[in-house]
Amino acid sequence: MSKATRTAARPAEPHAADSHDLIRVHGARVNNLKDVSVEIPKRRLTVFTGVSGSGKSSLVFNTIAAESQRLINETYSAFVQGFMPTLSRPEVDVLDGLTTVITVDQQRLGADPRSTVGTATDANAMLRILFSRLGKPHIGPPGAYAFNVPSVRASGAITVERGARKTVKATFNRTGGMCDRCEGRGAVSDIDLTQLYDDSKSLAEGAFTIPGWKSDSFWTVRVYAESGFLDPDKPIRRFTKKEMHDFLYREPTKVKVEGVNLTYEGLIPKIQKSFLAKDKEALQPHIRAFVERAVTFTTCPACDGTRLSEGARSSKIGRISIADACAMQISDLAGWVRGLDEPSVAPLLDALQQSLDAFGEIGLGYLSLDRPSGTLSGGEAQRVKMIRHLGSSLTDITYVFDEPTIGLHPHDIQRMNDLLLRLRDKGNTVLVVEHKPETIAIADHIVDLGPGAGSGGGTVCFEGTVEGLRAGGTVTGRHFDDRAAVKESVRRPTGALEIRGATANNLRDVDVDIPLGVLAVVTGVAGSGKSSLVHGSLVKGPAAAGQGVVSIDQSAIRGSRRSNPATYTGLLDPIRKAFAKANGVKPALFSANSEGACPTCNGAGVVYTDLAMMAGVASVCEECEGKRFEASVLDHHLGGRDISEVLAMSVTEAEEFFGAGEAHTPAAHRILERLADVGLGYLSLGQPLTTLSGGERQRLKLATHMGEKGGVYVLDEPTTGLHLADVEQLLGLLDRLVDSGKSVVVVEHHQAVMAHADWIIDLGPGAGHDGGRVVFEGTPADLVAARSTLTGEHLAAYVGG
Repeated sequence: MSKATRTAARPAEPHAADSHDLIRVHGARVNNLKDVSVEIPKRRLTVFTGVSGSGKSSLVFNTIAAESQRLINETYSAFVQGFMPTLSRPEVDVLDGLTTVITVDQQRLGADPRSTVGTATDANAMLRILFSRLGKPHIGPPGAYAFNVPSVRASGAITVERGARKTVKATFNRTGGMCDRCEGRGAVSDIDLTQLYDDSKSLAEGAFTIPGWKSDSFWTVRVYAESGFLDPDKPIRRFTKKEMHDFLYREPTKVKVEGVNLTYEGLIPKIQKSFLAKDKEALQPHIRAFVERAVTFTTCPACDGTRLSEGARSSKIGRISIADACAMQISDLAGWVRGLDEPSVAPLLDALQQSLDAFGEIGLGYLSLDRPSGTLSGGEAQRVKMIRHLGSSLTDITYVFDEPTIGLHPHDIQRMNDLLLRLRDKGNTVLVVEHKPETIAIADHIVDLGPGAGSGGGTVCFEGTVEGLRAGGTVTGRHFDDRAAVKESVRRPTGALEIRGATANNLRDVDVDIPLGVLAVVTGVAGSGKSSLVHGSLVKGPAAAGQGVVSIDQSAIRGSRRSNPATYTGLLDPIRKAFAKANGVKPALFSANSEGACPTCNGAGVVYTDLAMMAGVASVCEECEGKRFEASVLDHHLGGRDISEVLAMSVTEAEEFFGAGEAHTPAAHRILERLADVGLGYLSLGQPLTTLSGGERQRLKLATHMGEKGGVYVLDEPTTGLHLADVEQLLGLLDRLVDSGKSVVVVEHHQAVMAHADWIIDLGPGAGHDGGRVVFEGTPADLVAARSTLTGEHLAAYVGG
């Protein structure tokens, strides 16, 4: 045997590079994490479990993903970093073995009116290039097919400073695809002037009926009354033609009111800029109600809702225009693209084909590219973000997912599991925050956080395999194999809401009766038409008129770091009034955003120092020591506590505090009871909304809406972000609502909620144009016995029927 052969036969020493097979986290203290230390295997699928608020997102997103992104940003020059978001280093002692992180979270896609599924995924960009090359007649470059590019024409003299300065005539043309009537929005707004003012009154008599427009405001009412363009003492209905034009449509003009320079602008453009240019969901409730009352949106008559100019719609490939292509169901569009045989654009067709096929792989083939991105559910938005990563050739990446099974029917969860395993098998590290046992079961490694939520969580309760979790005795382990049983007896309906001929989106002339006085659950695969039926035909339809429908959807809670559960739920108002009454002072003193704010930090509790391209520094305010209030405010007490101490209380403590004794405040106690009912007893009243998890925000919204007076509650996937142990508590809450005389309609995929229902309406049989029909109506027991639909098969397997 030669020396070379003997050498090769010896076991080789492990290469130094192979020793970095773990992501090591030591001493993590972000949010509620309590010196957490974990070792996460690379190139494996690791699932993070635990009750909502236990610290999963703090560890995965705010520690591991945030530090990876910060380190990547530091590789750029200081000049480039100046244009990037500044990230501070997470509170952690050691973070070792990180790789590049790609985060796929639940954040909604932009709700801009011109943002669609096609623009969010770049599929529109490729379609525009395709039509600019193959479309007949040819109308211009890709921008000529873009509904967010206006046409521009200009001519005139320009000065060229090259050598001897000279003036030359120049013309400029750019052909855009934007419809000039609706400006690429697909809808035009019509404002009801009777909702803006009372024309029988003069401006001096307070004619305006717009929320927030007070008679003493410089910026609104007084600029009209004292502009000089209008007679403030004349009733509006007696304005001359010129005065009416100036009042409603005048271009922005500089005016002086009591020596102050202001801009006068016609009422219509002012309303459009101040109310209609904003996302409706981001408006305060009373402002949103005003907009819904005063403004009607109708399909643009010029472009028929396609957003595109006549030129862009006239250019076709075969008989298909770009508007037709974007309106197709994506699975059909993929078939049309596959049938195009044009060698001159072969690379483009391949890329577009891969992108469209990815929609089908991920279960979104029922969407269309012209679907506004703001109308997607949280689960749909998350899967849309996944599309660009599915065919990626990158390996050794860390992919981080936040509950990727949200919004998925049990039938679709297996497909999502296959995608996660495919990403792992390409050599990537996959980290998943998840509650569904079907996804937890495929994990290579599990990290279970808890034992409770908020201050009761933040520690690692278990690390290991699925089998170890089952035997581990943690909250997740104990509930892992929980299965709800089908109800033996169901409630009898007290009436019904009749829906007839529903045709919204993909619904096919649906006739259905929604029973009242019971827990009714609407099921079906993603895209089968559940939301179209419930929100389009029930909430906004004539059937619900006079029933007092309270709709709680999946739209995100918006709030800054100054917002907290007390401000969001309206709890702070009765608390401030109680403090003011007990101490004989103004309620505004007890608001950190008003007169009572610490002057040094302006009520923020911390002082921020901006360091340009480096992470800003936040230090606790030395004046108020982080309490946010002026020292004199803290001298006022209610029940022996000052306002900062009350805001530091948990919901459970505050419920007891305001329930009896000197601090007894019925209005505050009612709100606190609702917060405790939805399982948020551990939250502190002053905790910033920005630190709440997705499940906590969902339940906070539920608690707020429970205070509204209504006979029918419509809930859209209330189990979103809920741990297995919390679902039981939610079912108890739904039962209490029904037993108190309410009717509850739930759009849901969770089998435990289906099994607990009194009545099930199942839509399908498929998604998109394969759905839109009622395939079952009846009790859960009948659905299990029949097994005639996908939902029935999965529910039968779940309950062991």
